Amino acid sequence: MKGILGRKIGMTQVFTESGKLIPVTVVEVEPNVVTQIKTKENDGYEAIQLGFDTKREKLATKASAGHTAKANTTPKRFFREIKGVDINDYTVGQEVKADIFQAGEVVDVTGTSKGKGFQGVIKRHGQSRGPMGHGSQYHRSPGSMGTMRPMRVFKGKNLPGHMGHETVTIQNLEIVSVDLENNVILIKGNIPGPKKGLVMIKSAVKNPDKVNETENLISYEEAPEVVESEVVESEETTVEETSTEEN
Repeated sequence: MKGILGRKIGMTQVFTESGKLIPVTVVEVEPNVVTQIKTKENDGYEAIQLGFDTKREKLATKASAGHTAKANTTPKRFFREIKGVDINDYTVGQEVKADIFQAGEVVDVTGTSKGKGFQGVIKRHGQSRGPMGHGSQYHRSPGSMGTMRPMRVFKGKNLPGHMGHETVTIQNLEIVSVDLENNVILIKGNIPGPKKGLVMIKSAVKNPDKVNETENLISYEEAPEVVESEVVESEETTVEETSTEEN
């Protein structure tokens, strides 16, 4: 098991050399810092704690600043634990970068879904509305509250309420590309959360060692050179045409 914290930037698309289009989500993963290692002797379980997103010392509490000072790093905004790792492979203060994953690797992504506020049963639970005639008196209501006895609403009844803003995990997503230079990971498909939302990328629980075969992506850095060559060729052809017409 391994993992890293990142921030969702948005979605885009990339193309493979065969011309296949792949929709991807861009996740910015600045180097995480191992701020604490938990052992069975001291804490009863084994895990590592990662710190992500540097913030100003002025905004950090003394407890948080002292905690990160032990790892010889700056105060962090987010702290998350990852269990099931081999703690012997980590040391306090160690940086975890994007190259911890590779293209084709299958991962699970956890984030906080978008909040949608207070919603009714039709949008929240997908229920159907009643007749919209004036005499219906039942349009978008939640419906019956239950049986006559025991004169109470049972737990689990679908009712209006707060929708969204929940911790959601999408499993078995594929990593398309890892850009260590720009601290970016491209993940195939969509992941939970709004833009700039915190996400955690971990090894897939159901397929921890699975790595899919991937195609090379088109490099857009070579595109301007191709355009310039085409322009030069077109200029040469126009010069030749004008010379023949003058003769």
